[in-house]
Amino acid sequence: MDVTHPGPGAPVAGLVLAAGAGRRYGRPKALVEVHGRLLVERAVATLRAGGCDSVSVVLGADAESVGARADLTGAAVVVNPDWAGGMGSSLRAGLAAVMPTPAVAALVLLVDMPGITPEAVRRLVGLAAPQVLAMAGYQTGRGHPVLLGRAHWVGVAASAVGDVGARPYLRERVEQIRVVPVGDVADGGDIDTEADRVRFLAAGEAASA
Repeated sequence: MDVTHPGPGAPVAGLVLAAGAGRRYGRPKALVEVHGRLLVERAVATLRAGGCDSVSVVLGADAESVGARADLTGAAVVVNPDWAGGMGSSLRAGLAAVMPTPAVAALVLLVDMPGITPEAVRRLVGLAAPQVLAMAGYQTGRGHPVLLGRAHWVGVAASAVGDVGARPYLRERVEQIRVVPVGDVADGGDIDTEADRVRFLAAGEAASA
């Protein structure tokens, strides 16, 4: 098998970043409920259903409460003691956790994006290879989920500081990034406030009417 382009079936590690305190929301967004499930549970289930071979969840703020309330069966829980330093530290913790696995790539999903679907994840997972850099594409631009090939993990971790995650690393390699259109099957918006949650629920009800 070509180790540069392993092709379909190459193992992918799913990473849910769920360590933030959710200051604008008033509590950790991992504990926010949408359609009867906590956001962190939905994120784990979405990555599983989308084809990730393993799923790790990075917790931080109120990690004990999240661990006690959320059903994270089958997922590896990574507690980031430096979560207050921003998303970058959580991404570093997640990548360090999956480094010993056989995964050729890591698919990163933020916990506050309930509109991401298994089909959107599946489209990115299908590109898994050690050298790949891929992002979901929407009508308004590119965003999460983000697929990071193993060859990039060390570089991403080195540049992930503050609250920017992989952004600096990706910005320097924009020509290498494959943009995968998923706007027809997913909503790339996030939930920062209760008003955002209400709008998301209302949009779902309108779509099913």
